[in-house]
Amino acid sequence: VQLQASGGGLVQPGGSLRLSCAASGSIFSVGVMGWYRQAPGNQRELVARITSDGSTTYATSVKGRFTISRDNAKNTVYLEMNSLKPEDTAVYYCNADVQRRRFAPSALYWGQGTQVTVSS
Repeated sequence: VQLQASGGGLVQPGGSLRLSCAASGSIFSVGVMGWYRQAPGNQRELVARITSDGSTTYATSVKGRFTISRDNAKNTVYLEMNSLKPEDTAVYYCNADVQRRRFAPSALYWGQGTQVTVSS
């Protein structure tokens, strides 16, 4: 199973970006999918996550600015980021809880990370 993240880049404060992360490979089902971020010198932190039925959780710092969504048919999770601030600058990682075969236990997979830089 591979998770491929894309959509990062350089944006001015107040701008927007949309991240995507697609899971591929031998997949029976995908459970919770999420986005985390890690800034230099900081621990990796949860940004948002979404269950297979669409229930969402957000970090307090991004509530009202970021929106997580998913396309179950494409095993893809998105993160729409609006009103970006310099403190949002970090490497953003996606993850997914994947069941590779029916009746098999699920495992957590991570994407490679995509850099988001918010600067004027």
